[in-house]
Amino acid sequence: MNLRHRRPAAVPSRARGFTLMEMLAVIVLLGIVATIVVTQVGKNVERGRYDAGKTQLAVVGQAIDSYAMDNGTPPPKLEDLVTRPPDAPHWNGPYLKPSQLEDPFGHAFGYRYPGAHGSYDLIFYGADGKAGGNGFDKDVGNWE
Repeated sequence: MNLRHRRPAAVPSRARGFTLMEMLAVIVLLGIVATIVVTQVGKNVERGRYDAGKTQLAVVGQAIDSYAMDNGTPPPKLEDLVTRPPDAPHWNGPYLKPSQLEDPFGHAFGYRYPGAHGSYDLIFYGADGKAGGNGFDKDVGNWE
């Protein structure tokens, strides 16, 4: 038997691969699915940052309360939670890290001492960092 003249076996049709149209259809479908996933993840990230801001509001409020217990009154400004002011003889801080004075959106918390709703008012302004708003821009205060 001469091996040089032997014909290769025919390739079955199912082992030939994909056509260009099939590949394009798969790429388009993957693009559509990726767009849907990115959109949904983006909404959840925004919600997570907003919820983290509300939680951080409570943490800053606890630091203010600790400062008030040590010194008799809340601090005149939030920076006094990080660095010792000259008029706080019983300062036992730092009560917060400097990064904790900003919300997850990178905005400063609103602070008033004395406050209109209590001894102090602490405000998380939401995603836009401005007073007022709806949805993820809605303000949250420590008195609520």
